[in-house]
Amino acid sequence: MDLDEFTDANAPDEGGDAFQLENSKLLDVELDGSAMAKAGSMVAYDGDISFTGKSSAEGGVTGFLKEKVTSEGMPVMEAEGTGHLYLADQGKEIQVLSLDAGEEISVNGNDILAFEDRVNYEIRTVGSISGSSAAGLTNVFLEGPGDVAITTHGDPLVLTPPVRTDPSATVAWSGELSPSSHVDQSISNMVGQSADETYQLEFAGRDGFVIVQPYEEVQPGQ
Repeated sequence: MDLDEFTDANAPDEGGDAFQLENSKLLDVELDGSAMAKAGSMVAYDGDISFTGKSSAEGGVTGFLKEKVTSEGMPVMEAEGTGHLYLADQGKEIQVLSLDAGEEISVNGNDILAFEDRVNYEIRTVGSISGSSAAGLTNVFLEGPGDVAITTHGDPLVLTPPVRTDPSATVAWSGELSPSSHVDQSISNMVGQSADETYQLEFAGRDGFVIVQPYEEVQPGQ
């Protein structure tokens, strides 16, 4: 195609929602106020937008996440102003979720790309799995209303309980779920299997959902 065709074919879409996908790996945030985004995820912006770095302290309005109690955490930035902010994260697929008022989702901090400022967020330790290989696991709990953008390596798979998942491949789960740990001795006794596969997250019941990705993600500090 010639330059004009290339430009027209790849220009940003006009209008739409505050969180809009330009393609499966690029998010367009239409700002008229502020939004939170993963630090380092900005690839371009237009308009009058300023950025404020947030510390990676554990909890509080200036904090974001500690993946494990020994890690350095996941920093975020606040984007404020008017214009379009374009975000991406190492070519990962982006999923935009719209949370209703009171609706909650628990997300691995490394898999959060952005969320609207009206979304409440809190860092919590998943205490039910303390003592396993996933001891110290912390997630970001996001409560609506508002849009949330998460990332996955490849297309996600959404499962309903009861189900067991590899913690390194688990991206998020609905707020009503509380996983426990499960140790699979049959895997631990297999030659050549990693220790991470020995320990799984176990989601019981019949309600809610669990999001996994076709990739085992190494967490910060591992």
